[in-house]
Amino acid sequence: MGLMTIGAFAKAARLSPKALRLYDELGVLTPKRVDTVTGYRLYAPEQLDQARLVAWLRRLGMPLARIQPVCALDAGPAGQEIRAFWAQVEADTAARRDLATFLIDHLSRKEPAMNPTAPSLGIRYAALSDTGLVRETNQDTAYAGSRLLAVADGWGSQGAPAGAAAVEAFKHLETDSIPAGPLLNVLEDVIEQAKQAVHDVAATASAAEGTGTTLTAMLWTGSQLALVHIGDSRVYLLRGGELFQITHDHTMVQSMIDEGRLSPEEAASHPQRSLLVRALGPGTDTHPDLRLHDAQRDDRYLLCSDGLSTVVPTPEIQRALSETSDPDQAVRELITLANASGGPDNISCVIADVVEL
Repeated sequence: MGLMTIGAFAKAARLSPKALRLYDELGVLTPKRVDTVTGYRLYAPEQLDQARLVAWLRRLGMPLARIQPVCALDAGPAGQEIRAFWAQVEADTAARRDLATFLIDHLSRKEPAMNPTAPSLGIRYAALSDTGLVRETNQDTAYAGSRLLAVADGWGSQGAPAGAAAVEAFKHLETDSIPAGPLLNVLEDVIEQAKQAVHDVAATASAAEGTGTTLTAMLWTGSQLALVHIGDSRVYLLRGGELFQITHDHTMVQSMIDEGRLSPEEAASHPQRSLLVRALGPGTDTHPDLRLHDAQRDDRYLLCSDGLSTVVPTPEIQRALSETSDPDQAVRELITLANASGGPDNISCVIADVVEL
């Protein structure tokens, strides 16, 4: 079978001639031959499979710049690239979904009429940070107050000041009046302040070593907890005896798990398991996750750095949270467990119990 005109090829590939001309210009799908007299593009029938692949990838929303290298790969690696692209799409969609949920909760939530029999809720809290058994200094920051809970895990030559600066940027929320409506705007402003504070600290650090920090914070509004999360510190919720992780690690290995390229068991021993893809600091993606959580009486929240979560199995964390009622005693118990497992990193824990006032 001979070469096909661009019109015939476009019809067979279910693409328009205009799209084919664009793909040629971008190097995504080059014609087999271009007539030197007429300038007509001519295609070989065996190029139909590649053209249809391009069409399907465009329907997925893949940018043309990414389609070009995918088309040059063998079937197996091409499939892996498509899987990785779609995992990123789902992650981006999830982030937008969380933001949409946040906005819907605030814009549609109406203040209920005052019910004299409804319980008034508050939080009982404790925070503790420990150097661990291996590190010489502690670059973690843990804070708990009547409205603000926060954990930051810094790194680099100025990691400790960076983490402390990020948390400090949030502390005015303890005393400032925050109207319920513009809570998202308030959080966005304070996140920008935290970013700038970390950048100011990083400017004094060694460029070769770099400096940054994770930040996981929760703001108590009276009936809800607003979550700001970036990095690999975590928040767990103990509710009704069940333990739930309510944050998503922003690490390279977690991305590989999401893409199906790595199992959770393999991730536990991966050499790059601490490599962050989002954090506060120069040269990093600094967009945090934002969520709202409706609080219930007897909820227990744990914020912790990875010095706890990477060395203490989840069942042990659940046991300690379930069996130790006092927050001060519970944070000490968790740090003891981490040190008993070798204490290879700094350990920070913040616990908040939702209680009836």
